[in-house]
Amino acid sequence: MTSEQQQTPLISIVIPAYNEAEGIVEVIERVNFILKKKFQTYEIIIVDDGSCDGTSEKVEEAIKAEPKIKLIRLTRNFGKEAALNAGLCYSTGDTVVTMDSDLQHPPELIPQMYYLWEKKGVKVVNAVKKIRQQENFFKRIAVNFFYFMMKMLTETDLTNQTDFKLLDRAVVEKYIELPENQKFFRGLIPWFGFPVENVYFAPKQRSSGSSGWSLIKLSRMGIMAICSFSSVPMQAVTLLGMITFAASIVMGAQALFMKLTGHAVEGFTTVILLLLFVGSVIMISLGIIGQYIAMIYHETKKRPGYIVDKK
Repeated sequence: MTSEQQQTPLISIVIPAYNEAEGIVEVIERVNFILKKKFQTYEIIIVDDGSCDGTSEKVEEAIKAEPKIKLIRLTRNFGKEAALNAGLCYSTGDTVVTMDSDLQHPPELIPQMYYLWEKKGVKVVNAVKKIRQQENFFKRIAVNFFYFMMKMLTETDLTNQTDFKLLDRAVVEKYIELPENQKFFRGLIPWFGFPVENVYFAPKQRSSGSSGWSLIKLSRMGIMAICSFSSVPMQAVTLLGMITFAASIVMGAQALFMKLTGHAVEGFTTVILLLLFVGSVIMISLGIIGQYIAMIYHETKKRPGYIVDKK
């Protein structure tokens, strides 16, 4: 190995994949083609998140032709956040690029991201969507509502942010050191506060297969993300309690006044509506508290976020 090769920083590409057998070979070929032209030393890490369609077998075939490809297979589907964490833990590069396995994140951007890291000295390079890919109406509403809530409650603007990022090794090490199991990658990276540069791209439609992110899964991830970064929802329970308490004082004073003045207490409908309102507030409050308790429960068990079956 020449001295120039020894001085060239190694770049790692981490790609989580779940049931992507149909298109994973194309992803590997595209990424490998870009890296071979621009970099002397690199590694491509595919994290198979418990696929059941032969994704690992496809990657193993690719490894025979290109030893710079590596496979980490998890014992079951632990989720994208866990797969990302596993890939970062096993990466060795001075810089690490995380990207999806559906080619909506164009690998042609990697050299530009690397250039910003190398020349400007930034620790994080974000790939931000200029426009969003085609989505159904309900999914688009849910995504925009999540962005709004994150910005309002946590002062973190994640609008059109993606998991397509280039991270300096220092950032990767800090991320790995975080003791929490339920990590939200897209939110934690800006939380660190490292210098950031953005590049912009227009995502294409999936090259093959279909997205595994249903509206329910996205909603669960959104709730987890908001609760991980803000205690405002918990504080809102206190506010709701104060509002209902004030309303009960007003209603109680009115009922007492009408009783003392000899007027019949009317308004059965009002009582029913008040009971429904108070009951709804109580159930919502219990749901918010339950979400935080559930997250505390999962953290205190201290189970590993993922288990590696093969690497």
